[in-house]
Amino acid sequence: MPTIAPITSADEREWRALWEGYLRFYASEVPAEVTEMTFARLVADGVLHGAMARDDDGRAVGIVHWLFHPATWRRGEYCYLEDLFVAPDLRRGGVGSALIGHVRDQARSAGAEKVYWLTQSENSTARRLYDAVATSTGFVHYEMEI
Repeated sequence: MPTIAPITSADEREWRALWEGYLRFYASEVPAEVTEMTFARLVADGVLHGAMARDDDGRAVGIVHWLFHPATWRRGEYCYLEDLFVAPDLRRGGVGSALIGHVRDQARSAGAEKVYWLTQSENSTARRLYDAVATSTGFVHYEMEI
């Protein structure tokens, strides 16, 4: 079972490698300054949260990022799990489930009413895990660039 701990400034090199793997997986790019800002926020601002999973040898094998926000349908806040990535050679081995469980536990401790996230419909490996630990809402995601 992986060890999961908050991302710290000492994790930057390993976090970047996993972050870049995540972006490659989704065939996406973000400007270098956004990556720098994201890491700085993960370790400093208290609004954006992150954790890293390590295997028994201490190797960084997964990351997860989340944030809390007010809700209009409930009294409490929601927890949005924004990014989840596990090293390809360790998928289907419990790391993703452990990272999701970590976010669930953090959300529970913070008094959030639910955790939710999005994924691409073609991401069948991740969706097998998500179907095992959560309920698909059937909503379709739209976004508009500003």
